[in-house]
Amino acid sequence: MSVFERYAPFVQDFIYRNRWENLRAIQVAAGDAIFNTDENVLLSASTASGKTEAAFFPILSLFAEDPPASVGCIYIGPLKALINDQFSRLNELCAEAEIPVWHWHGDVAQSHKAKLMKKPSGILQITPESLEAMLLHKHSAIPKLFGDLRFVVIDEVHSLLRGDRGGQTLCLIERLSRIAGVNPRRIGLSATIGDPEKTGAFLSQGTGRSTIIPKIEAKGSKWRLSMEHFYVKDVQAAEGKEIPEALPVLEEKTAEAPRNSDPGLGYIYEHTRGKKCLVFVNSREECETVTTTLRGYCEKQHEPDRFLIHHGNLSASYRETAEDIMKDESQFRTTVTTATLELGIDIGRLERAFQIDAPWTVSSFLQRMGRTGRRESPPEMWFVMREDEPEARAMLPTTIPWKLLQGISLVQLYLEERWCEPPRLERLPYSLLYHQTMSTLGSCGELSPRALAERVLGLSYFHRVSQEDYKTLLRHLIENDHIQKTEQGGLIVGLAGERVINSFKFYGVFVESEEYTVRSESQELGTVVLPPPVGEKLAIAGHVWEVLEVDHKRHLVYCQQVKGSIPAYFGQCPGDLHTKILQQMRRVLQEQRSYPYLMKNAVARLDQARFTAAHSGTAETPLICLGGNMWCLLPWVGTYTFLALERFLKIRCAQRLGLKNFDSARPYYMQFTMRVQEEDFFRIVREEIQKPLDPLELVYPGELPLFDKYDEYLPEELVRKGFAEGVLDTEELKTTILSW
Repeated sequence: MSVFERYAPFVQDFIYRNRWENLRAIQVAAGDAIFNTDENVLLSASTASGKTEAAFFPILSLFAEDPPASVGCIYIGPLKALINDQFSRLNELCAEAEIPVWHWHGDVAQSHKAKLMKKPSGILQITPESLEAMLLHKHSAIPKLFGDLRFVVIDEVHSLLRGDRGGQTLCLIERLSRIAGVNPRRIGLSATIGDPEKTGAFLSQGTGRSTIIPKIEAKGSKWRLSMEHFYVKDVQAAEGKEIPEALPVLEEKTAEAPRNSDPGLGYIYEHTRGKKCLVFVNSREECETVTTTLRGYCEKQHEPDRFLIHHGNLSASYRETAEDIMKDESQFRTTVTTATLELGIDIGRLERAFQIDAPWTVSSFLQRMGRTGRRESPPEMWFVMREDEPEARAMLPTTIPWKLLQGISLVQLYLEERWCEPPRLERLPYSLLYHQTMSTLGSCGELSPRALAERVLGLSYFHRVSQEDYKTLLRHLIENDHIQKTEQGGLIVGLAGERVINSFKFYGVFVESEEYTVRSESQELGTVVLPPPVGEKLAIAGHVWEVLEVDHKRHLVYCQQVKGSIPAYFGQCPGDLHTKILQQMRRVLQEQRSYPYLMKNAVARLDQARFTAAHSGTAETPLICLGGNMWCLLPWVGTYTFLALERFLKIRCAQRLGLKNFDSARPYYMQFTMRVQEEDFFRIVREEIQKPLDPLELVYPGELPLFDKYDEYLPEELVRKGFAEGVLDTEELKTTILSW
């Protein structure tokens, strides 16, 4: 029997109604794995390839044959907006079969949640944070809600694999399964997975099942890809030059930017009128600046505002307004956004995406590119690389166009090797350990130390945490009243712990800065980290506002809109670049090949960089003399190895090398003065790396490297150990130094 024949009649009708002529390869493979095995399944295919339907067509068909007696499937999505979007899609599919679809997050009405509690059934769509809240506050209802749970579908699984949020999701599924006495199959969905086998093993932890990873032969698809470079203020790199190998201009301008506009932003302005586009940036600050600038260009050219804004610090109403306008096929607007529109929220048919500078990962590039090119048109992305022109007397490393090299490398790694970042699964997640300990105690009430340890350390994500480390954590939490010992020797949540777990912010494990809500009259605009004083200005929602009042007690800022432009600030967001990308950047500098997507200025700028690199040895040797006793080290390693190398040089080698005036542009290069010569530098660092190295040596004396959300509640020794052994990459550090 074919997969289509196994589908329930209402699923077949849905396929006919939508005029699908045949099933896609991913749908056939998923149907075969879900119908004919009892294993977990990991589905990896490009954006808009039908992964959601591939998972749910067989699940719903099985439910139609044998309806579950409780919620039968949990769909875990990383964003509320994605859940709302999928809720609409699934409702249409399930209505005919009378399979209820529920969604549960902070914006869902209590009446909707109450109906589910009364009659658990069908499919529940939920974020990890809302599932945490449910386990904490509705612990006794879990067996009734999920007693016949058969599937857990985790969407955009790659977005959960690079930090504690993925670990939290895994812990929640395990805790829920234990309480409800079930062992549901797990189905992971993603467009960009770097190491499917590792991800499949992660997905299966604690289930006793293996993971089937169907190999889908993707059809060769065409991309429309371009990359152009702009100096922000000065004459462009290709001015007055003939560049025959460059990609020609892709299309005529659709608008004219004002005179003296920023060349890169003017380029975006000129190619977005009458089109539906996304402009991706890498920070919320840049999102605000770019939107304000583009809106200013509209005003100067007496043109209606055609730019929207979307990022995580905006109020839900602002974000949803942008999403609704983008869905409207009659409106041709452009939204400037961060990673918030990177995932699969439906915002209609997009003609192209712009990317200002390079994203930090191949995965992000593919996700962003994949937002365009639906309905048979190819995916289309225009990279816009911007930098200040290096001064004539600038030091060598600042003359390298790092973002241009990074962008080329992301594209080439995927084109040449189909490479994506592998998941980071070997961390020491002590922050999450605290969180799950408090959540378990908060939901269960009094537990003996042994019972608590069994419940928490028994979660497969904590396989690297020793019993000794856990005892250290519990002793510290008892001393600080996060946990209290009862007269009977049991453990309960203490007063300090109550304050933590009673905050709605407890449900999430990602770091949130202390934020102030910004209001103008009755309108909520979003949140900022550091509110300026009364009378000063702030930038949010793509406009500038004057601060009228700051209520520090209630964390509120009241303001009114004014003209002008100023920088925004929302808190730091460091990038995490993989070693493979840095090594590819080095190859780009060394090679003389051209890339067919580079436009005139980008080709000229790359040629300049290659000329400089060839004459200075930048791409050949990691250590370059900048003159006198000033040196530059270009290690071409990823963020966490770079961090370890910085510390190794300062802590282990500084005295022997005579290191001073140390400065670094992480993760690209380090500058310093030293009293030894090149051959002595390499000899000394090799000698030092061959001595035994405890990663804890790379933590500075007195340093407390608080990296994750709950690190502040941990004993200092675990914070240091978690950073040294779970963040710093000392293995790659050793390999790198010995290769010099």
